[in-house]
Amino acid sequence: MRKILFILSCLLLLTACQQPSVEQTKSPSPQVVKTHLNVGTLYGAQIYVTTGQGTAGFDYEMASRFADYLNLELDMQAYATIGELYKALQSGEIDLIAAGLADTNSRRQQFRLGPPLYYVNQVLVYKQGIKYPGDVSQLDKDITVISDSSFIETLAELQKLYPELVWSQEEDKDSEELLAMIARDEIAYTIADSTTFEINRRYMPELRAGPVLREDQAVVWLLPPNNSDLLMSQLLNFWHNERLSGTLAHLNEKYFAHVKRFDYVDTRAFLRAIDSKLPKYRERFQEYAGDLDWRKLAATAYQESHWNPNARSPTGVRGLMMLTLPTAKQVGISNRLDPVQSIKGGAKYLNDILNRLPESIPENQRMWFALASYNIGYGHVEDARKLAQSMGLNPSAWRDLKQVLPLLQKRKYYKQTRYGYARGSEAVHYVDNIRRYYDTLVWIDNQNQELQQDLMDETQQTAEQQEENQLSGAQPQ
Repeated sequence: MRKILFILSCLLLLTACQQPSVEQTKSPSPQVVKTHLNVGTLYGAQIYVTTGQGTAGFDYEMASRFADYLNLELDMQAYATIGELYKALQSGEIDLIAAGLADTNSRRQQFRLGPPLYYVNQVLVYKQGIKYPGDVSQLDKDITVISDSSFIETLAELQKLYPELVWSQEEDKDSEELLAMIARDEIAYTIADSTTFEINRRYMPELRAGPVLREDQAVVWLLPPNNSDLLMSQLLNFWHNERLSGTLAHLNEKYFAHVKRFDYVDTRAFLRAIDSKLPKYRERFQEYAGDLDWRKLAATAYQESHWNPNARSPTGVRGLMMLTLPTAKQVGISNRLDPVQSIKGGAKYLNDILNRLPESIPENQRMWFALASYNIGYGHVEDARKLAQSMGLNPSAWRDLKQVLPLLQKRKYYKQTRYGYARGSEAVHYVDNIRRYYDTLVWIDNQNQELQQDLMDETQQTAEQQEENQLSGAQPQ
């Protein structure tokens, strides 16, 4: 026993004599403060698009609001393909994908999916003149779709029922390009989300919708599968707030509601008028628009008169902007049939209405209230706003006023108002038409700008090539 105690004492002495070892603790790396929300997207009229009037799109507006909610700067970058978006998210290059993508089983297996933003149908698209395809078993040619799209999954399911079904995939095209290829007879069939189809048939009226292949697919954002708990929690809270505040309903109305009504003959006539009539008056619209986007003024004039300076209605309104005689006097117009005077007077009248509108109406919706007033009168619009408020609706939201305006045609409601009966449903239709015409003018302007840029680039490349050839030719042999 003494021997064991002696050995333990020696070991303790040896330990005490050693230099104390200091554990090297790594100082924690400094926490990187996040300043930007990095969002990947795709170009598309309803997703993300840049114009002369700024950036727009359902996903862009929601992403901008989400960044504000997080107190971060938005850095939104458009990628060429869905596959590139996937890689960017998987590598951590972006925080999330906001690109109008649908909820599918395949995406659920790869990513975390955010809450639904809106819902779409998948429709088969073909060109006017081809026999309506009752179902995919009746197709005499292949379907062409974009790679990595939700349509691939739909086709795979359909192939179980129709083993003969075949399709091809395009890696370097988007849905809008495939729709354009349908219009040019380069492909026979494609599949598109209902919103994309409805927007693009305004520019390509020959497009036709075949059978619906999948109904009510939720459009969602995609998050990384790992290490995204906090971001998902923040997104869910944000989505809940925006849904309750009406933001989702507002954006749905802004981007999709007015494009559902479609008139083939009117659309074709408008596209022809842009080429044949608009050039005569374009500079005047630009000159007198003031703070208005001149294309909204031009779209209003087309709705009023189809750009006919001699237009006349049975109620006595006349000219390009279809002014009444009292309105013409009010804005200082002596000849309503003079197109320059008419444009000047119509622009002044619209701007006057805009200035009269209550400040509670948001800037991005004031034009629709003003146009409704231009159509049925400012007093009737104010009646509708008061009626909306009495019904618990938002009198400063166009989506709510659209529901109330048609009630001015019903005695039960108009007897409560100051100005009485008004053709409110006509005003809603009127504003929707102008919004579609305006969207088309913006799209054509963007197409022309892209074409001009391509021509400038080609000219520059040709000049540089000629210069190189001259320099190489001057070199001694």
